[in-house]
Amino acid sequence: MKIEAITLREIQMPLVHFFETSFGRLYHRRILLVTVHSEGVNGWAECVAAEDPFYSSEWIDSAWPTITQYLAPALLGREIESARECPALYAKVRAHRMAKAALENALWDAEAIQRQQPLWKLLGGTRTEIPCGVSIGIQDSVEQLVEKVQTELSAGYRRIKLKVKPGWDVNVLEKIRSRWPEILLSCDANSAYTLDQTEHLRSFDQFNLLMIEQPLWDDEIYYHSRLQKQLRTAICLDESIVHARAAAFAVESGACRIINVKVGRVGGFTEAKKIHDLCQAQNIPVWCGGMLESGIGRAQNIALSTLENFRLPGDVSASKRYWKEDIVDPEVQVSPQGMIPVSDRSGTGYCVKEELIEKLTVRKQTLTPGKKY
Repeated sequence: MKIEAITLREIQMPLVHFFETSFGRLYHRRILLVTVHSEGVNGWAECVAAEDPFYSSEWIDSAWPTITQYLAPALLGREIESARECPALYAKVRAHRMAKAALENALWDAEAIQRQQPLWKLLGGTRTEIPCGVSIGIQDSVEQLVEKVQTELSAGYRRIKLKVKPGWDVNVLEKIRSRWPEILLSCDANSAYTLDQTEHLRSFDQFNLLMIEQPLWDDEIYYHSRLQKQLRTAICLDESIVHARAAAFAVESGACRIINVKVGRVGGFTEAKKIHDLCQAQNIPVWCGGMLESGIGRAQNIALSTLENFRLPGDVSASKRYWKEDIVDPEVQVSPQGMIPVSDRSGTGYCVKEELIEKLTVRKQTLTPGKKY
């Protein structure tokens, strides 16, 4: 594959319903899309960096110049055999994993199309459908939350995840668990607690949760290992797992029993596969988390979720939960049984709606070899 040009676009999409975590509330998404142009094929991907540097140190306005000034120049004009070669080409750039993932994943998409092969098969996936859960943000009231949980259960979702923070946790979990004693239920703290709150977190054990996701800060793997020893409920790490080395440390130290793999957070499919393989060897189940992606990022999450050790329902839910109109065709749909079938078409199996993307675009830049940006 010869990398002839790279196009960046920022689009803006309003959410159907606000989404709130311990970091704050969102009503719309600024989304950075990356297109790699290679020998008549366009590979698409989404940079999952958010509007603000809250979930991670990256945000959309750091990703754009990092790509234009450092990452894209390392790729433009090169001829490569496989997308797997991509990470080594910009390895000297530290971190900026979401920006790196956008480029690498676009190359995986282009490679799959050129090989006339489904992306999930190119990645080594085995599942022909994936189980789906949903992540429900903090609401204005418990009553509003109950209504949303009922809606998602009626839609067939196989796991409900509730965002929690101090003041919106035990009372909420108690209400939902008493209403639905048998559902697969988990919670996600997005680093909202400290080790000093261990006794409070121990009270979560009464709710028979699948997991507590990322209770402590992202750089506190050791503290998570101390906390896990005090809890019956499994800890799942998200923000802490930025590469396979972090995953190995977390597993060996007993910091978690489950790992959330977000392909953007870890730097792309190559590193995501390494984490998957490491966890599979240690019998640690993984699942695919979401970042409020458009259909482009969502389609790539589906492909990743076909790998064998993605044993738990992920956050890859239907397009209509977030967008009035998604930017892929067909839109991502979930069956009444809570499953997404996997397409056998080449690439992601979803067509990009380029006309709609152009209408939503607020800035655009095409990068070519030999130029400085």
